[in-house]
Amino acid sequence: MTRLCAVYGVTRAGYYAWRQRPESARSAQDRELQWRIQRLFQQHRGTYGSPRIQRALRAAGCAVSRRRVARLMRTAGLRARVVQIYRANPRLHRFYGQHPNRLWARVATRPDQIWVGDITYLPVGGRWRFLAVVLDQCSRRVLAWRLGRTRDARLTRGVLDAAVRRRHPGAGLIFHSDRGSEYAGHAFRDRLRALGIRQSATRGGTPGDNAHMESFFHSLKAEVIHGARFETERVLRLALRGYFRYYNNRRLHSALRYRAPADFEARVA
Repeated sequence: MTRLCAVYGVTRAGYYAWRQRPESARSAQDRELQWRIQRLFQQHRGTYGSPRIQRALRAAGCAVSRRRVARLMRTAGLRARVVQIYRANPRLHRFYGQHPNRLWARVATRPDQIWVGDITYLPVGGRWRFLAVVLDQCSRRVLAWRLGRTRDARLTRGVLDAAVRRRHPGAGLIFHSDRGSEYAGHAFRDRLRALGIRQSATRGGTPGDNAHMESFFHSLKAEVIHGARFETERVLRLALRGYFRYYNNRRLHSALRYRAPADFEARVA
């Protein structure tokens, strides 16, 4: 002990006085706060950084600064799991910024004004499955999803019909997607027309025009798919169902002022 005290330049009496000193109020608060941060971090699948953790704490009635949350997360070794699915291309982003989407100029101010849809590939047991999703552009809420073995109009019509049955949208709804045959073919276009929904599409070779869906699929793959292995379709469906429930009801979105889609819709309804 004498040698240790000498290394740190303290006296033996000072060391034992420090050992017997009661914990300060600030340290006790930090310990309790760190426990709450770790619990939130685990509840949100390790995807929340300090901004969302701080917002979640504030929503629970705990007033704390973002800097303090970041410090306690560093101390606990908590880092948000963020996966870069693709390499950013600044020149491409500048190009998109100079060429706004002319087919889809409106911005939704309420739910069920603009829906967006897209399809992505997901691996199952060494093969691919196709996930079609319909998202509300205003609230970012997942309205419907379908997982299929073929990428065709039956898949996109099925997910569209599911969204319509769930939401019963009024006249004037816009549905935006890319120009794939699953959306541009007569079968899908006729279905939109029969439902009284106006169609909008991205320009050729510009996936940035459907940015809301691109952002959603990036979050899905970063938080659920990347690093996981799904041996059966049933296991994948269970994982997707759980994530969409979490995404709609609990995941905070910075674009929604750090509210979950369901909470945002309840406030603007």
